[in-house]
Amino acid sequence: MGLNETERKVMVDYKFQKAIRTLEQAKGNIALKYWEVIANRLYYAAYYAVSALLLANKISVRTHNGVIQMFGMKFVKTNIVDAELGKLYNRLFTLRLTGDYSDSYTLSEEDVISLVEPTEKFIAEIRKLVESTQLKP
Repeated sequence: MGLNETERKVMVDYKFQKAIRTLEQAKGNIALKYWEVIANRLYYAAYYAVSALLLANKISVRTHNGVIQMFGMKFVKTNIVDAELGKLYNRLFTLRLTGDYSDSYTLSEEDVISLVEPTEKFIAEIRKLVESTQLKP
């Protein structure tokens, strides 16, 4: 069962609110130096923003890989989104996987800290893209 336009707008807005909250969680963990947690939260902040973009454009996905693939196919490869943003999103995904699942590598400040500001800009760019469409959160 699909969403009507009002429900879609509410969900898109909710996903952006969640992206911003999750980004704040990442920033809040910097003082604690929880690099794996920060990597996780940065990825999820970007994920929620991209999920909102896909939803706003009526693109349905069910998995993280599906979100990555559809974002790449529909927005990066078509030059709607700069390729650098696509690379950042993929980097965040890889770091999240490393931080969450690697038994042989521990993330460090050098791996993560330089991605905080770009992730914040990423979310802002995705939000602008959604707002430039007819569907506004």
